[in-house]
Amino acid sequence: MPNTTAIDMQSLPPLSLYIHIPWCVRKCPYCDFNSHAATGGLPEVAYVAALLSDLEQDLPKVTGRTVETVFIGGGTPSLFSPEAIHAVLEGIAARLPIAASAEITLEANPGTAESGKFRGFRQAGINRLSMGVQSFNDRHLQALGRIHDSREAKLAAEIAVAAGFDNFNLDLMFGLPGQTREDALDDIRCAMELKPMHLSFYQLTLEPNTLFHRYPPTLPGDDTLWAIQQACQALMDRHGYRQYEVSAYAKAGFRCRHNVNYWRFGDYLGIGAGAHGKISAASGNIARSWKVRHPARYLETAGTPAGIGGWNRVEKEELPLEFMMNHLRLREGFQGSVFTERTGLPFSALEPALSQCLEDALLEHVDGFIRCTEQGWNFLDTVLEKFLNIMR
Repeated sequence: MPNTTAIDMQSLPPLSLYIHIPWCVRKCPYCDFNSHAATGGLPEVAYVAALLSDLEQDLPKVTGRTVETVFIGGGTPSLFSPEAIHAVLEGIAARLPIAASAEITLEANPGTAESGKFRGFRQAGINRLSMGVQSFNDRHLQALGRIHDSREAKLAAEIAVAAGFDNFNLDLMFGLPGQTREDALDDIRCAMELKPMHLSFYQLTLEPNTLFHRYPPTLPGDDTLWAIQQACQALMDRHGYRQYEVSAYAKAGFRCRHNVNYWRFGDYLGIGAGAHGKISAASGNIARSWKVRHPARYLETAGTPAGIGGWNRVEKEELPLEFMMNHLRLREGFQGSVFTERTGLPFSALEPALSQCLEDALLEHVDGFIRCTEQGWNFLDTVLEKFLNIMR
């Protein structure tokens, strides 16, 4: 039986807000996100109203707290008009305090980039863009089913800068069908020429319920994947893009604050079709929840109990693994005091797994932080397995 004894939550973690807009121009064959090809006009007005009703239902969970970061993801949120994005942000600010220094990110598809639209997003309050480029190789973009080509990808970054965005991210994939080490390095070089402050660089995987999973393409072998990863990481590092998370690289001062809050086991509200949230309460309870996934059903039920897809409490026994699964994704690792702050548990709850990992040189103490060694970083699943069921 799980131990449901309340834990001692000394302070609440930072709060973020995730907003999901589920529509895109076309579903990519590798995508397993809750995204749906837009047919006909987008229900902007109705969806904005649904998002705000959804938020109102969640407000009692976060009374007195301030949102530190906002992330609008999808789908392709940049399909929405700047006016709709402004209405969402304005409606949120009328209901929930947003820090003056908040990072507010919008995901954008290069195929939807327009100078007037990007300026409108900036005026609406967006101060960070994240663009899903994936590759600058037209052959690879076609294989991935993307709606843009390399020229449009480069133009989108230029439009973003001209619109006033001095903080933007480019998403890149590696391990693409037919991709070589030099292909991947060319993608990194093209990206760096556009001077983004942040790069996301992650491996293509064949996820269930995707077209690629049903009809798998031929992907590079493990040796090629390792060579690509090592060479590209070294190239980014030489140009000042420091890896701070498994798939994230940034110039100094430009980490994605929203995602860092996830990895530091912070709290976040999730509004929108299929959006997930994780909220800590002063009582010591930590709960995860999610909204109904299908856009039509969400529009019908948002803001009512029927709009909640489900929820579960993170039990005391699960907290060490949950914490480590997040924090060890960060190169910096964590401080022992943060474990207690985020979970309400004594640091000793990590034993004996922690001592074993230190002895096996999978983890190390550096400047007051506990973090993965290079060996632990390369075998992170092995590290995490040691924290499974350690309190049962």
